[in-house]
Amino acid sequence: MIKSEKIFIAGHTGMVGSACWKILKQRGYENLIGLPSDKLDLTNQKATEDFFLKHKPKYVINAAAKVGGILANSIYPYDFLIQNLSIQNNLIYYSLKFNVEKFIFLGSSCIYPKHSPQPIKEEYLLNGPLEETNQWYAIAKISGLKLIESIRIQYKKNFISLMPTNLYGPNDNYDLEKSHVLPAMIRKFHEAKLENNRDVVLWGSGNVFREFLHVEDLANAISFSIENNLNESIYNIGFGEEISIKNLAFLVQKVVGHKGKIIWDKLKPDGTPRKLLDSSKIRKYGWTPKISLKEGIRETYISYLKN
Repeated sequence: MIKSEKIFIAGHTGMVGSACWKILKQRGYENLIGLPSDKLDLTNQKATEDFFLKHKPKYVINAAAKVGGILANSIYPYDFLIQNLSIQNNLIYYSLKFNVEKFIFLGSSCIYPKHSPQPIKEEYLLNGPLEETNQWYAIAKISGLKLIESIRIQYKKNFISLMPTNLYGPNDNYDLEKSHVLPAMIRKFHEAKLENNRDVVLWGSGNVFREFLHVEDLANAISFSIENNLNESIYNIGFGEEISIKNLAFLVQKVVGHKGKIIWDKLKPDGTPRKLLDSSKIRKYGWTPKISLKEGIRETYISYLKN
C-alpha cells in the first residue's frame, strides 16, 4: 500500500535526494514527487503551503538543505543557519498541518559535541560544546530534530530523525569553496593529475579521523525507515568504520591515479578529532550498509568524470 502513496522528496536533485529517488524507484515506489528550487522555494512559507495543498503527500523526506564544508560554514554562518531553519520549519510545520503520515528528517553527525565519547551514541546530544567550524549548520539541525521529537510527544506522529555520518557519492558538490573533504580531494587530485601530477595541498594535519557512508546506503536506510515502524525519535546512520584523513587522501589519490606529493597545510583547521557514530540502534531493526569505502570512492570518481 505504501508504494502507491505520494512521497515528496524535498531536495530531489541533490546528492541525497537523487539517491533516494533512484532507490525508491528501484523498490517499486510509483508516486514520487519532487520540484527543483526554482519551482518551489522551501524557504517561502506561502509557496510551501500551496505545494502541500495541491499535492497532499503522505510521506515526506527532507533531503533539502544548505550544506558545505569548513570553509563555507566559516564564510556564510548566517546563510547556513537561516536557510536551513527556514526550509525545515516550513516542511515540518506543513507536514503536521496537512497530516503527513511519516516525516523523515535528515540531520548530520555534526550535531554532536566536538569531544563526544566514541563511538557516538544518540544520547550524547547536547552533552558538550559543538565543533566551532560547523556550529551554524549543527544548531539548525539540532532545532529540527527537537521539532520532530516535540511532535512525537505532543501529537503522537510517526516522524523520525536520521543522523547520517559524512556522506559521499554520485551528484556530490565539487565546488572547492563549498564541498566536503572527500569530493574536494577527488577534484584536487584529478586536476593535479591532469597538470603533470603537480603536488596537492590539503587542509589540516591529516591526523583526525572520519567515518564515511555512501549516499545509496543512506537512501536504503531512508527506504527502510519508511517501510518499518521505528519506535524512537532519532537514529544514527553510519558505516561503522573510521579512517584518518591522511589515509583517506592516500586512498583517493590511488583511485584517481595521481602520482605527485601531498602537502598538509597545518595552519588550516582539522575540525573534530574523531566522529564515529554508534548505529547499533537502527541495525537492531535490520538495516546494514553495503558499500565499502574503496568501492564507493571508485564509483564516485567514475561519476565525477562523467559529469
